Order: sequence, then structure tokens, then C-alpha cells
Amino acid sequence: MGQVHKLKTSNATPTFAHAVETFLFAHTAADAWSPGTAVKYRQTLTVLAARLAGTSVGDDVAALDTDAGAAALAQAYTAAFGATAPATRVRHLSTLRSALAWWREPAGWIAAEPTAGWVRPKATVDITRVLTRDQVAALWRLDVGLRDKTLWRLPYETAARAEEILALDVGDLDLASKRARVVSKGGKTEWVFWQTGAAMLLPRLLAGRARGPVFLGDRKPTRAVATVDLCPVTGRARLSYRRAAEIFEHATRPLADPVDRARGFTLHQLRHAMLTQEAENGTNTATLLARSRHASVRSLERYARPGPEAVAAHVAATDPAARRRTWQGR
Repeated sequence: MGQVHKLKTSNATPTFAHAVETFLFAHTAADAWSPGTAVKYRQTLTVLAARLAGTSVGDDVAALDTDAGAAALAQAYTAAFGATAPATRVRHLSTLRSALAWWREPAGWIAAEPTAGWVRPKATVDITRVLTRDQVAALWRLDVGLRDKTLWRLPYETAARAEEILALDVGDLDLASKRARVVSKGGKTEWVFWQTGAAMLLPRLLAGRARGPVFLGDRKPTRAVATVDLCPVTGRARLSYRRAAEIFEHATRPLADPVDRARGFTLHQLRHAMLTQEAENGTNTATLLARSRHASVRSLERYARPGPEAVAAHVAATDPAARRRTWQGR
């Protein structure tokens, strides 16, 4: 005897997966998000939809108003993101809560807040991971290819995010003025400026290319790639952040402090290093905000503080014993 399935009427609430797609469409169609934000929201919510498939919540998003539905959501979230870093869990939780809020109003599919009792992960900042000036200098001496050398220079000299640099097309560059247009986290198009190091490398990297992504993968793609991510000259695709991060982390392991030797550096540390060194050099807050393109001083605070070298130099310079030795030698 066959199973009897409940048919959804036009007034019924959707499945979790359908609710996700409706939420995403409502915001991307209205240009409410930048392309990068849309990708991250989709990644989080589609992972949860897959985890919830076959559950009461997966079949009907309104089940989130029940204790069993809330428990299923918590279990799916923990299974999907419980092992990730605290900062990553914060992002996933914020994404989920944005969707839940939209499903309550204006969609009207749920009434409760199933994540109300969840504890927000505390994202800590590891100050010891700030690159020293010696480490940055050693980085430029590494024997690496022209692409990677140029890629590492740009986030450092511009203090831009690595994702912004990897998204650059040749047409975004103004080589004569040492600047480029980037799309920031908020979707704004802004200028970033580089120095002589990158200025000497970029023309060699482009080798006459006038279109396509600036940074390309090592070989032609084996699967379909969006046209905007393909170089019309070489046929190679835009270098992905994942691959760029892997290369950088592996290449910088010998430069890391002993405690970090197993993991090397991250691309984000290049931006952090430049802003920290600018602060040590006495750059004023207004200029640091312009360089970092942060919206507030509070966002800038974690960068605009002296690094370990500067603190060590200060401690040594103010050591009472050092002052006594100086006086006794006169």
C-alpha cells in the first residue's frame, strides 16, 4: 500500500530549502547585498537545508515554532558549524538569524525565535599573530613565483582585504596612479593605493593583458567557470581565495615563530601588518580609517596598536637598569 503525502496548498508554509531560496532571492533581486555577501549567505543556509532534509523542519519551515523543530535546527547547526572557529560561527549564526527574522516578518511563516537561547560565540583576537617588520622583510625574500609575489605585495601595501585583491580585473587597475578600484565588504566601490614594490611587479604579471582577472590559477579549469572569472587570453580562471591561502600558509611556515611554525601565516595578516606599522609610525586616526576603509574607529582599534617589536623596544628603552648603565658611562 502506497504512502499518503500531505500536499502543500498555496497558503501552506514552504519547506526549509524553499524558504532559503525565497529569502535569498528577495535580497539579491533588490540588490540589498553585495555579491560576496550573497555567496556567504547562500553557503550557510544551503548547508543547513541539507542537514535538515527529511526532518520536520526540512519538510515545513513552520515546524521551527515547535520544541522538536527548534531542537532539530540546533542539532543541524552544531553538526554543520560546531567545529569551526568562533568568528566563523558568529558569522553563520548572524546569517541564520537574519533569515529567521525575515521568515517572521515580512514572510509570516514562523512566529518564534528558535535561536533565542543560543549563546553567541566569543571571537577572541590573537595579538601574537601580528607580523613583525622582520617577518615582512623576510617574506619578500622568499623564492616564489611572480604571481604569488605580486599577490602578497598588494594586500600589504594597500592594506586591502585579500578577497578584494583577488577579485580585481585588469580594467580595475590604474597603473600610472598606483591605485585600483575594489568592491568593499559593504558593496561600495573604493580606491586602494599601492607603493613601489607592487608597482614594479604588476606590469610584469599582466604581460600586456588588457582584460580578465588579474590573478589567475596555474592551469585551465576542468569544470565550467563563470565568464567574468576567465581570462580571454590564457583561458585560465581567477585564482580562488582557498588556493591562494593554501599557497601562502605553506610558503610562510619557515618564517613563523616556533609556536606558529606548523600553520604559517594567513593572507589577512598582511593587511593587519600594514595597519599596525602605520600606527607605530604615528599615522593619524583619520588617515588610518581611510587606509583601512573601516566604518568606525572601534573597528580599527584592533589594528591601530603597537606590534610586539615596538612594545619590546619601548620596554627596553624604559628599563631602569639601562638608564643607570647609561649614566654610569658618562
